[in-house]
Amino acid sequence: MFDNKTGNSATKLWTIHYYNEKLQDTILAWPKKMVQRYLRIIDLIKIEGPDLGMPFTRSIGTGLFEIRVQAPEGIGRIFFCYASKKQIVVLHAFIKKTQKTPGKEWQIAKQRMKEIKNERL
Repeated sequence: MFDNKTGNSATKLWTIHYYNEKLQDTILAWPKKMVQRYLRIIDLIKIEGPDLGMPFTRSIGTGLFEIRVQAPEGIGRIFFCYASKKQIVVLHAFIKKTQKTPGKEWQIAKQRMKEIKNERL
């Protein structure tokens, strides 16, 4: 919804949080084109919400979602979960080296999501 009198959007933007500062630094240290695509997707999420669908985001079950970044330099995956209304938490990120996502990457994201959810209780 747009307010014509003030020119301000009446809709609250989505907020992106990171599990820790090191995680954000890791993503920003990726190859340039991958970072650019990641930041573009994050900008879309802030406005439209995280349910962008393929090829940008998708649900991978049990409350876990992924941002899909593909560039000439490689393929990156960023796992996130919902924290509360209009807030998501980026949990884990890695650059894929194989076709299938390694189990250890899933486990890191699942453990961090569990920690985040337990903090809210």
